[in-house]
Amino acid sequence: MLKQLQDERTEEGRAVSLERHEAEAPRRTGRLVLVFKALLQTLLVAAILFGAYQGMRYFILTKPDVPQRERRETEYVVDMAPVQIADHAPVLNLYGEIVAARTVDLRALVAGEIVYNSENLKAGGFVAKGEELVRIDRFDYEGALVEAKANLAEARARQVENQGLIATERDNLERAQEQLEFARKDFDRAKQLLESGALTQRTVEERELLLSQRRQAVEQRRNAVAVAEAKVEQQAAALDRLEWRVREAERNLADTVLKAPFGGIVRTEAAGVGRLVGVNDVVATLYDRDDLEVRLTLSDNQYGRIVADAGTVIGRPVKVVWYIGREPVVYRATIDRVGADVALARGGVDAYAKVTMEDGKTPLRPGAFVEARLADQTYHDTARIPEAALYGADHVFVVVDGRTERRDVEVLAFDESHLIVKGDLRDGDVIVATRIAEAGEGLKVVDQNNAARGREDRRVGGETAARSPEQGEGAE
Repeated sequence: MLKQLQDERTEEGRAVSLERHEAEAPRRTGRLVLVFKALLQTLLVAAILFGAYQGMRYFILTKPDVPQRERRETEYVVDMAPVQIADHAPVLNLYGEIVAARTVDLRALVAGEIVYNSENLKAGGFVAKGEELVRIDRFDYEGALVEAKANLAEARARQVENQGLIATERDNLERAQEQLEFARKDFDRAKQLLESGALTQRTVEERELLLSQRRQAVEQRRNAVAVAEAKVEQQAAALDRLEWRVREAERNLADTVLKAPFGGIVRTEAAGVGRLVGVNDVVATLYDRDDLEVRLTLSDNQYGRIVADAGTVIGRPVKVVWYIGREPVVYRATIDRVGADVALARGGVDAYAKVTMEDGKTPLRPGAFVEARLADQTYHDTARIPEAALYGADHVFVVVDGRTERRDVEVLAFDESHLIVKGDLRDGDVIVATRIAEAGEGLKVVDQNNAARGREDRRVGGETAARSPEQGEGAE
């Protein structure tokens, strides 16, 4: 029975396997079809690639030979600069301020009421030399002059009187001396007559008394002359004082008119008709527009170099540039003095350069901020080269027979976009003034100007050749 049961199970397994096999048969057929299609596509792609490869190989093998261009040496187009061995001085670019070299405060010299004021007496106005700016009421000063002249005339008349008195007293002195001489002679005769007994002693004494009186009269007349002369001297001193009073009154009267001492620009004004001014009140401030200076501040090093080179900075020319509007205005100036003290606040030494004003140029104004260009120390037997010509801070390249050659130099100073150098350079050398990344000795270089000129010549030649056939047809 067990065996029968095993046989039944075996039959059932076979039936199940047969069912599974019948169900998986269509699925296997689909997979085979997909595999066949993939294999067919792969073979097709491989055939296409092989055909393309063979075609490309055919074209490569059968292509004509291309002519090879001859390999040429690299030629660098550069700027070139000639070398000139001479004395060079770099330019110092400084900044300065315009200041007025001559400024004056006009003050009232007498007190009084202002009765006239010039139309030009206003801030920024120009006044000419000798122009009347202010007039002060003259009434009191005219009266003082009249009184001073009257006192002087009176004193002069009194002096004439005193001089007449001196003449009178001198005449009286002469008469008294004559009378004294007569009295002396009379007394001498009386003494002689007394000895002969012709006169008495009393008569002689009376003659002697008369002689004494005549002496006394002479002394009085001498004293009167001295007193008269003293009065004349006193009156002469009074005359000098009164004459000075007259001159003072005349000057005060003239000072009622305030005039411009020079032609200049009014900086400030404080005058008006009807205003009362006192002595020394500031009426206006003027500055001379033709006497302007630019104040520069030189550092200690700059000042020391210039002084060591030339001995002084005085007399050194300065180029002043004032930027107004679109175009800068350039003025010429010359340093004529140096500040008395070191300008610690500005860190150097102040130098003042007198500006030369030229006709047709915009007048400068005090307070203007300007640029000033001043020559620095002079370096003898040096070359001034473009800054781009320096390589490695110590050498340049000189063009010799169209190729570069290294020359060592030493940089002495900077001059804007140029350098002042000294070294293995000769007058007339031509140096490369363009930066080359592959810079070195033996490079072939050509001047940019010559290259541009050659291209222009070729362009003109091509245009001429293009026009030639047309010109030929026109000629036919």
